[in-house]
Amino acid sequence: MAETSILVVDDEQEIADLVEIYLVSDGYKVFKASNAQEGLDILEKEDIQMVLLDIMMPGMSGLEMCKKIRETNNIPIIMLSAKSTDLDKILGLGTGADDYVAKPFNPLELTARVKSQLRRYTQLNPHSNVHENVRNEISIRGLTINKDNHKVTVFDEEVKLTPIEFDILYLLASNPGKVFSTDEIFEKVWNEKVYEANNTVMVHIRRLRGKMKEDERQDKIITTVWGVGYKIEK
Repeated sequence: MAETSILVVDDEQEIADLVEIYLVSDGYKVFKASNAQEGLDILEKEDIQMVLLDIMMPGMSGLEMCKKIRETNNIPIIMLSAKSTDLDKILGLGTGADDYVAKPFNPLELTARVKSQLRRYTQLNPHSNVHENVRNEISIRGLTINKDNHKVTVFDEEVKLTPIEFDILYLLASNPGKVFSTDEIFEKVWNEKVYEANNTVMVHIRRLRGKMKEDERQDKIITTVWGVGYKIEK
């Protein structure tokens, strides 16, 4: 099996070195960059499966780098930042990141998040050897989702989604008519318990709707049930 490569982009050398130690001990190959441009150069040359990206860096910020990555690549991105306010999380997730970890962090928690995101990405990768007993293709309300090749079309127009966005949409579409609260979506998609209120799911839903051009249609695919959650009607 090919070695999984992770790119760590952080201008704080000590943090990058610490993350590298834990990732290497778990069997990952690690590339490090001290700024965004260096990180983008590595992405062009190497086969990278995940990026751990610091938000606050001199020159191009992590948010800007995340946007550039998302122009061509849907690999998992976990943002790292000393800031921990809801606004910072929203900004990070809103640019296309899949997860957000605030500094200082427990390295074991970070590696657990890494494994979770890589597992999701591998399952959605068309070249993966993972097979699940799931519906491979769902068509509902102009939306078609193919689990095998991670392809999504909305009224015959292809929509590029991150692994997290795909999982949220697949969850709703595979349970037509069922309303999921944000906590339920978080626990099913992230495979983690919700311990405190956060806007993570709402940010991803908002980004998902934007990619699907929901604001241009009166008949929405994803329906908000106010005070309850989200659903896709049959």
